[in-house]
Amino acid sequence: MRGSEYAELTAFATVAAQGSFVRAAAQLRISPSALSQIIRGLEERLGVRLLNRTTRSVAPSDAGARLLARITPVMNELDAAVAEVNTSRDRVAGSLRINTPRTAAVRLLGPLVGPFHEKYPDIELDIVVQEAMIDIVAERFDAGIRFAEQLAKDMVAIKLSDPIKTAVVASPKYLARHGIPKTPRDLMKHRCINWRWTTNGSLYRWELERGKRRVEIAVEGPLSVNDMEVMFRAALDGVGLAYLFDDHVRPWVEKGKLVRVLEAWSRSLPGFYLYYPSRSHMSPPLRAFVEFLRENASVPTSRRNLHREA
Repeated sequence: MRGSEYAELTAFATVAAQGSFVRAAAQLRISPSALSQIIRGLEERLGVRLLNRTTRSVAPSDAGARLLARITPVMNELDAAVAEVNTSRDRVAGSLRINTPRTAAVRLLGPLVGPFHEKYPDIELDIVVQEAMIDIVAERFDAGIRFAEQLAKDMVAIKLSDPIKTAVVASPKYLARHGIPKTPRDLMKHRCINWRWTTNGSLYRWELERGKRRVEIAVEGPLSVNDMEVMFRAALDGVGLAYLFDDHVRPWVEKGKLVRVLEAWSRSLPGFYLYYPSRSHMSPPLRAFVEFLRENASVPTSRRNLHREA
């Protein structure tokens, strides 16, 4: 493969990952017009349209998706091989893309970004906050953070946090007006704040458990959101009951601004995990990131694959 052909394929993969010529051009450090010309030349050379373009979005065509699926693993291996050369240098350098939901970004990564940059100033850290589950390999991320139950079977996973307890809360004003639910079934009579999944647009069914008994409730209410902070603020303002993380709301419960209900039915989630593809060549930036998390986020000392030994 000639260098120009690799550059064309890199440009195509970047546009597909970013879903935008402008963002891809910024990442590649070229102008959008130059990037558009590169893609047009690649499509003309191959004789097929690779990207479907509208005024609002850019997405791979069927042919483009097939090409992307074939070249992504190869390009990842090439990137890893080149990055591995950096191990001979005194300072670890390179780029590192991490995909994470907002809660993990705020709870886990936010406090560590400064110390990580201080220790590894030559690593360009790109944290993409995204609630929707994605294929981190296809989207060219080095690693992601998700709950254990959301991970694919072929991923190496490292525990980042203890189990996370959930809480159903409301403001005193709301409870004075609408009463206090005593059982999960009572939620059907209340105004609840729904969480909408960005993956498919469906609403999250509240999961409650007491001992071995577990129930899922499809709640109803005046508000649906896909951001925890908006849900939290709405609960404070008396809009309705909210299903949130216990440690997020605990300070406000202690101040009397929120009240926990159905506490006996609180569920514990399995905690957050860092995950990445199991491959022989881990890039130096990713290796440095993993080791940094081990030292600073109470990560267990042994790497663990959730489904098989790595």
